Amino acid sequence: MKQIATFLTLTILTLTACNNSEKGTTNKSVMTADKEKPTSGCSDNCKAKNKSGELSCKLTTPELQKRKETVIASLKQQILDKKELQDGYAFKFAGTDEILDELTEFIKTERACCDFFTFGLSVSGDKSEAWLELTGVDGAKDFITTELGF
Repeated sequence: MKQIATFLTLTILTLTACNNSEKGTTNKSVMTADKEKPTSGCSDNCKAKNKSGELSCKLTTPELQKRKETVIASLKQQILDKKELQDGYAFKFAGTDEILDELTEFIKTERACCDFFTFGLSVSGDKSEAWLELTGVDGAKDFITTELGF
């Protein structure tokens, strides 16, 4: 009887989430009946969108060179995998706290000079991996490989 009640509750939650999704309320996660795989009604509405349409770096050449020799060089050495995306790349790193600190510092400083990027950071709860997505306007992909050297 308890299993039937749990199943019905989950079914109602799923239907409610789907109904809310159709109405534009897509920020709730629901659990499926098997309780193992969460589903999300979030889709692309939960990704940051960049309002900058211009590909331009605000760092001067010496500033960019220093950044390449320090922060960027350190991150480049720690990339475990690289995946090409339609408008950028995703980079896999170890999921340690030290890497997370470096990645968040990179994001904070990089968005100040290159506001055409959109950053995505996905971190596993078990500390096994972290993925940094760097995407942006037309030309951002080339910038990532030529200027950042990633």
